[in-house]
Amino acid sequence: MESIRQKQTAEIIRRHFGTVLLNNGSYIYGNAFVTVTKVYVTPDISMAKIYLSVYNQEDKQAVIDKISENVYQLKKHLAARIRKHVRRIPEIAFFNDDTLDEMYRIKSLFKDLESDKTKDSEEE
Repeated sequence: MESIRQKQTAEIIRRHFGTVLLNNGSYIYGNAFVTVTKVYVTPDISMAKIYLSVYNQEDKQAVIDKISENVYQLKKHLAARIRKHVRRIPEIAFFNDDTLDEMYRIKSLFKDLESDKTKDSEEE
């Protein structure tokens, strides 16, 4: 269970890192649209897991890898924005959030089931 401080720090990081990506991230990953969906912070606030959702790209993991390669620059920009809110800047790890991809996949499965059901009822 997350403490109040963890939740507050995670929200600060999520909000400000989204702005960092908007302002400074496009030179790293090109024309992809990247959003921060969720941030989890360890209890000692030494590590932050940032979940990113990537649009307009087929290879989403490649975009996450490019961002991970430039973590030092992005962390520096993040530190400049949140240094008055936190005592130490946590280490950052990036993960792909494929929740929307799963949603679209399940939606298409339901649509296929619906079309199969209507075909079966028309044949009878």
